[in-house]
Amino acid sequence: MRFCVRTTALTFGILWAAAFFLVAGAQQIWPTYGVAFLELMDGVYPGYAPGGFGSVILGSLYAVVDGAIGGAVFAWLYNRLLGTREG
Repeated sequence: MRFCVRTTALTFGILWAAAFFLVAGAQQIWPTYGVAFLELMDGVYPGYAPGGFGSVILGSLYAVVDGAIGGAVFAWLYNRLLGTREG
C-alpha cells in the first residue's frame, strides 16, 4: 500500500497545527501550561514568540506548513523505500 503524498502532507499539517493551537491556546488561559514546548517552538519558528492570540495564530500557521512538509517527506520516503513491491 502506497501513501498519497498530498493527502499525507495535509493530514500531518492539520494534526500538527491542531496540537500547536491547543497547547498555545491553553497557555493563554493557564500561563504556566506548555511553556517549555512553546519556548522550543520560539527557537524553531522565526518571528514566533509565546504571547497573545496573534502569536497563537502565527505559530499555528507555521505548524501547518511544518507539518505538511514533514508529512510529504514521510510519505515520499515511505513510497521510495517500499519500491515496486506492495506488502
